[in-house]
Amino acid sequence: MISDSIAAIATAVGEAGIAVIRVSGPDSIVEVEPIFKSRIKLTEAESHTVHYGHIIDPRSGEEIEEVLVTVMKGPRSFTTENVVEISSHGGVIAVTRVMKLLLQQQIRLAEPGEFTKRAYLNGRIDLSQAEAVIDLIRSKSDRAFGIALKQVKGDLSSKITAQRHTLVETMAHIEVNIDYPEHDVESLTSTFIKDKCSEVMEQITNLLKTAEEGKILREGITTAIVGRPNVGKSSLLNTLAHDNKAIVTDIPGTTRDVIEQFITINNIPLKLLDTAGIRETLDVVEKIGVERSRDAVNEADLILLVLDASQPLHMDELELMEQIRGRQSIVIMNKMDLPSMIDIDVIKRYFAPESIVSMSVKTQEGIDALEESISRLFFSGQLESNDLTYVSNVRHIALLNKAKQSLQDAYDAAEQLIPIDMIQIDVRLAWEQLGEIIGDTAGDSLLDQIFSQFCLGK
Repeated sequence: MISDSIAAIATAVGEAGIAVIRVSGPDSIVEVEPIFKSRIKLTEAESHTVHYGHIIDPRSGEEIEEVLVTVMKGPRSFTTENVVEISSHGGVIAVTRVMKLLLQQQIRLAEPGEFTKRAYLNGRIDLSQAEAVIDLIRSKSDRAFGIALKQVKGDLSSKITAQRHTLVETMAHIEVNIDYPEHDVESLTSTFIKDKCSEVMEQITNLLKTAEEGKILREGITTAIVGRPNVGKSSLLNTLAHDNKAIVTDIPGTTRDVIEQFITINNIPLKLLDTAGIRETLDVVEKIGVERSRDAVNEADLILLVLDASQPLHMDELELMEQIRGRQSIVIMNKMDLPSMIDIDVIKRYFAPESIVSMSVKTQEGIDALEESISRLFFSGQLESNDLTYVSNVRHIALLNKAKQSLQDAYDAAEQLIPIDMIQIDVRLAWEQLGEIIGDTAGDSLLDQIFSQFCLGK
């Protein structure tokens, strides 16, 4: 049982119209009441009501801040405990003064993610729903937000629970036949196990079909913009970001370091990396930038190779094309508004025609074609269904793969008529692995690791 009360600032620290401080715990309403002056006592307030008043110092009676206080009585709250939310003026001073008084009322500062952790421990949500709260906060596109929202509502949880129920039925059937072997028909039991394992494996396979797309939507596509100096890399970044993030000049080597910018293209989040122009140089600083560019190429999910179509191909560019051959990449022949001098036939030796885009960053011509190429490269137009439950969490994907393998082992054992008490081990292991996704079989160290990723106040 959780008996203490916790408090934290639930909004971003800094200048703003309002700030919200959240307090949760069985006695939170009683503990906040001594520092709140209003026409009604908080302990007498109805649940889910808002009250105007002032935060006061109970020792001196001084009014500290003008606030609105919301009362939510458990179990009808996010944590299922009594919750008080104090809305004060935004700004560091106002919030700090209120927090200071709260921490003098036997209320302690919450740990990162502790409100969501209490919601999980009190049974309001399971572990996969709790993790989806992080995804909601970190979403970088409407699509990623929608996926996280469905998981918060329990779409993934319901599917995992149904699969585990099927495995429980399977284990119960095996247990009966272990306890009463005289009634067992070995071939019938083996067939039953194979059917049930196949059923759950098929459901897991359907979930894993969305894993690659879901992971990309959750984490974004790390996209390196590479090429020689002055081919238009920084201009392309600025165009895609709709902002002047990178300095653009006619002087070669302007970009000395990797510049990062998050954007969304057709609801797909991209982490753009504008890199230093790759060339041989004696400049020590620029040389470091070139090395970082090469590292970015090695680590990127997608490479946008920018070429100057108004110039013949350079040896550095041929080496780059050889380096990224076979990688997820798009070749951008920039400056098509100028007379073309580039040999496209050479480029086609390294890349398929659909991976080559002609454009002019200066006139904006070809931008739509580039965006369409990126979408097609990663999703092939299969990202339209709103009915799919996307699996985007790396931990969930790993556990689904492990559970599928355990079930495959059980299926193979049943096929070979191995004693059913041995098969039971693999079926139970799959049941536990699926349970770890929703938290039924999760250990304390895993919980600490997951909730430590949350911000304070969530």
